[in-house]
Amino acid sequence: MDTLSADQKQEFATSFAALALYDGDAEISSDSISKLLAATNNEVEGFYPIIFAGFLTKEKITELINTPGGTGGGGGGGGGGGGGGGEAAAEVEKEPEVEEEMDMGGSMDMFGGDEGEGGGDY
Repeated sequence: MDTLSADQKQEFATSFAALALYDGDAEISSDSISKLLAATNNEVEGFYPIIFAGFLTKEKITELINTPGGTGGGGGGGGGGGGGGGEAAAEVEKEPEVEEEMDMGGSMDMFGGDEGEGGGDY
């Protein structure tokens, strides 16, 4: 806990107070969070209980607990239904483009010397 900033400690204390109220089947409100924090000798800025009470409702806490891996993302929707597209559904494979080497004219190596000079600096 020593490595946490003051803001992080206040956020943790407020989160734990909301979870304790949830676990005790008590109302999760800014007032009840503030009272629990005061009873446990935790001092936080006045806005933390208000924000956390607005976000951490009983339903939201239940959702967070019951959803493995969190609720982030949303991901992509499922694939489309299988309509009878037939020929339209067949994918046409595109041939890979072949890069052609350009003839730069002359016989220079990539270091500006003539090829066959033995590598110059090397």
